[in-house]
Amino acid sequence: MSRSDKPTGLLKNLSAKIAAIPMILTALVVFVGFSAWTIAYSFTNSRLLPKADWVGLAQYERLWATRRWIISIENLAIYGSLMLVLSLVLGFLLAALIDQKIRFEDGFRTIFLYPYALSFIVTGLVWQWLLNAEFGIQAAIRNLGFEGFTFDPLYDANIVLYGVLIAGLWHGSGLVMCLMLAGLRGIDEDIWKATRIDGIPAWKTYLRVVIPMMRPVFVTTLVLITSGIIKLYDLVIAQTGGGPGLASEVPAKFVFDAMFVSQNLAQGFAASTMMLVAVIFVIIPWAYLEFGGKKHV
Repeated sequence: MSRSDKPTGLLKNLSAKIAAIPMILTALVVFVGFSAWTIAYSFTNSRLLPKADWVGLAQYERLWATRRWIISIENLAIYGSLMLVLSLVLGFLLAALIDQKIRFEDGFRTIFLYPYALSFIVTGLVWQWLLNAEFGIQAAIRNLGFEGFTFDPLYDANIVLYGVLIAGLWHGSGLVMCLMLAGLRGIDEDIWKATRIDGIPAWKTYLRVVIPMMRPVFVTTLVLITSGIIKLYDLVIAQTGGGPGLASEVPAKFVFDAMFVSQNLAQGFAASTMMLVAVIFVIIPWAYLEFGGKKHV
């Protein structure tokens, strides 16, 4: 086939584009269509069943005047900020250690990544047992002779979020480690050799050379972690049920309770729309950094 006979424009990779049509239609109907339907009915007064009884922004005004919703946002902000920082730091440190060509590397990778293979429900139940004061970590340490030791985060409203955070870090740090390790393995070995010849300490090499080169990995990891934080639900349900009181309430649980417990669909739709807005605020900067911000030469 001559160069002039090669397909161009819309005809290029035509078979692949045709094969992608069902996926595109599914995405449009399921995600875009249902999201638009949810947003539209958040402006109604729907209760048990959807109905086109339009009330404007009344549901949003009521939502942001609800103490439970505000508390859930505050809890998510605390959990999310700590989860972002600690999972990135822990994941990167684990990746840097494994990148030293240690013995039994495959075994350590498997051990660290294994929790991610479990569902959040299983993770929550495991850590609910481990953090239980009667037969968990506190009981085990007291049995060793430290009778005054106290560690009961799931029943203390002041620190219950940190108990959930421990489980979240255990579950997700392995994935962060794998992403970071892939980024580290993509660094040219000549760069390491050059820094060693120049006498640059390893920690400076990581801070000034390696981490800036891994910017796309960090951005993608941040998006994955943040999207998981925003939809946090299973872990809280399995560990604390949102308690004690409202101490571990999160927006996703608020949405579920509004729609299926209080039977207030419109209020649940309004809250879920706010969660969608939060996701969009994460996706747009990522898309700009990955695609729109690059200089085309």
